[in-house]
Amino acid sequence: MKKIFVFLLTVAAGFAAQAQEQEQDSTGVSYKKRVLEATEVDFLMSYYKQDGVHSAVSGGKGMEELTDITPTIVVTMPLNEDDVLTVDVGVSAYSSASSGNINPFDSNTPSPWQASSGASASDQLTSLVLGYSHSSDDRNTIWNAHISGSVEYDYHSIGFGGGYTRLLNDKNTELSVSANVYLDQWKPIYPKELQDFADHGLYGGIYNYFTITTDDPLNFDPYNPEKFKFHSNKNRNSYSLSLGLSQVFTRKIQASFFMDVLQQQGLLSTPYQRIYFSDKPNYFINEFQLADDIERLPDTRFKLPIGMRWNFYLHERVTIRTYYRYYWDNWGVDSHTASIELPIKLTDKFTFYPMYRYYTQNASKYFAPYEMHVSTEEYYTSDYDLSTFVSNQYGVGVSYTDIFTSAKIWKFGIKNIDLRYNHYSRNDGLDANIISFAIKFVQQ
Repeated sequence: MKKIFVFLLTVAAGFAAQAQEQEQDSTGVSYKKRVLEATEVDFLMSYYKQDGVHSAVSGGKGMEELTDITPTIVVTMPLNEDDVLTVDVGVSAYSSASSGNINPFDSNTPSPWQASSGASASDQLTSLVLGYSHSSDDRNTIWNAHISGSVEYDYHSIGFGGGYTRLLNDKNTELSVSANVYLDQWKPIYPKELQDFADHGLYGGIYNYFTITTDDPLNFDPYNPEKFKFHSNKNRNSYSLSLGLSQVFTRKIQASFFMDVLQQQGLLSTPYQRIYFSDKPNYFINEFQLADDIERLPDTRFKLPIGMRWNFYLHERVTIRTYYRYYWDNWGVDSHTASIELPIKLTDKFTFYPMYRYYTQNASKYFAPYEMHVSTEEYYTSDYDLSTFVSNQYGVGVSYTDIFTSAKIWKFGIKNIDLRYNHYSRNDGLDANIISFAIKFVQQ
């Protein structure tokens, strides 16, 4: 759910660069201002809660309750006049009724509408990113590089990348290019009934404790998920190239344009998401339907998002920020995203901003709802994130800014506090609420 807002970053970088040129002191001696005067510490926290009725873990039906809390600390330190080091440490802790149903059989009455208390019902993602940037003496050229790592129970990732930014036209034009590589590896976990069937057949695991039933009284064949097999490839590699152009047209109009080219290879499906075939009998343990197979998707995916931001400053109190993005990939998904934000400066320190985001998407050619796939297909998913849907997101925020950092905690002045609330609603029944909080400290 994290998104880098390219325009805000590039404009901020432009403003910062304007203040970094060589200046003269009172004696007329030339000196160079530091890119970053003092260490800055950002503390960010988000709370996300969703609900829905199309759990991919249960093959396109079942509860989608999920709660996620994400605290993050970002420390930005000047190494000298030209170089800056950034350390970003984050933890994402979630609990999920949906993922808990990877193994719903820890209950005597398993059901896709009942939260499981198993180990898969919660997890924690820990991430670390180290970044470095170098600015030229005239502050018109910026190089940056980063390395990252993250780990959770069934997945770990390492990444690295870098970028180049060039300011032109008296810093009114900014060109940027960056490239990133992420090398991920699954430790696959599978739906419990498929794992136990592969290990023991119908004579071990959960099958020693539960009775299998069918909804067809004329079906006397035993449960046999013959298409299921374990994944041999457990890697997922992602490569991206990003291009950006930011332009200050007038004192009131600024815009940016961006394009990303992304290629993924490896295990791109989720091993614990079930599939039910319409041409196979249905088998149950209590109310929980036993899977026919797991989600199967191609091992390559090409993505191409293209977008722009347009900011218009009406006057000193009101700004209009707009965003549009078109997305296409070779799985058949294409989408449009449009958003608007209206920062209203109430006082010199407080800004209030309502916001709205609209999103529409066409389904992947591999998607079908619950029990709409057939067993002769090569690829299939019932994950509604790959379906056709429309979503709306409404939000408000308030920001406190004190450029003089008069408020202090210990040796750090408070530069900015930001609080936001958003409500997200999808026309397939998924709803979510998001609260985010951020505070920036500057060492004094």
